[in-house]
Amino acid sequence: MYRTGIGFDVHALAEDRLLIIGGVHIPHQKGLLGHSDADVLVHAVMDAFLGALALGDIGQYFPDTDEKFKDANSMELLRHVQCLVEEKGFICTNLDSIIMAEKPKMAPHLMEMRTNLASALKIKMEQVSIKATTTERLGLIGREEGIAAQAIVLLNSIT
Repeated sequence: MYRTGIGFDVHALAEDRLLIIGGVHIPHQKGLLGHSDADVLVHAVMDAFLGALALGDIGQYFPDTDEKFKDANSMELLRHVQCLVEEKGFICTNLDSIIMAEKPKMAPHLMEMRTNLASALKIKMEQVSIKATTTERLGLIGREEGIAAQAIVLLNSIT
């Protein structure tokens, strides 16, 4: 049995925050604002996995009202979601994702992001695709007010 899921996340850029995307610290004058580390890519991936299995969304598992998730490392949260996927008898066949940001450039960091996600999901790097695009200076992303990510996942039953 196959299951697909789609995830999307967006966070505002803010002063005095680290920019963490795909588990990679990217040098930039601003970071993403959020209760956790605000890793938009990992958040989109988690929602794709949870959606594929009809398990709700990350807000149900890691609410921003819970102080134990304050400044949480999203890669650790992804490992928890991966455990839920395994418990349900599924494995990731393919993950495709896209980061939408005007600046900074993501290309120099994509390989490390792929490595991080493949490791957390216990799959080969060849099963993880991460692309990056701008919005041609349109909208909140184009005005450099925020960064967004979208992910789609294909899961396969292992039972």
